Amino acid sequence: MTEAAHPLEDLVRAIREAGITDERLLQAVRATPRAAFVPAGHQAHAYHDVPLSIGHAQVTTQPSLSAMMIEGLDLNGDEHVLEVGTGLGFQTALLARLSADVVTIERWPDIAQQARRNLAGQGIRNVELRVGDGSGGGPDRAPYDAVIVSAAFPEVPAPLAEQLRFGGHLVQPIGPGGREQVMSFLRTATGLERRRVLTPAHFVRLQGRYGFPV
Repeated sequence: MTEAAHPLEDLVRAIREAGITDERLLQAVRATPRAAFVPAGHQAHAYHDVPLSIGHAQVTTQPSLSAMMIEGLDLNGDEHVLEVGTGLGFQTALLARLSADVVTIERWPDIAQQARRNLAGQGIRNVELRVGDGSGGGPDRAPYDAVIVSAAFPEVPAPLAEQLRFGGHLVQPIGPGGREQVMSFLRTATGLERRRVLTPAHFVRLQGRYGFPV
């Protein structure tokens, strides 16, 4: 089978057709087999550009949507990144390939355990995976150069904004959960400045002390 015929190339093509132009990001997708990051029994759908259920009423982020969000961070390779919502680790793996290191927080212990195995299986070591309330971020490792939030809330939680360095980028779906605008923000001396809407989307709610009540 030639490289062009591999189903991974179908996923790369779908991501490119969604408007992604960052070649580093597209190469990271090529280097990250999504089949290693999906639930057992779902490998046949791994290279379709669709979300997949992972339990606890959670789903993986659609790959092209992950790519849009990551592209919105404007990563150049030396960033210290905070990710809220690890899932099974596919987006985490892309971030790890595109930055210096990633602190990622997952609410559900069993999902985090699987993500840890998935990342280790791909030899990805520049990730610190934590189980806990992602709405409060990771203050002990702040400041971050970039923050990405894979759950919805009507505003950016104050701790996440405070943990982002001046000049850093944050991407989060803004809305009630189920009907959002994915926004990119820039941290300035006066706070977060909205840059642009990346795409409409549907996300689960961000739950926690600084999100929706659990």
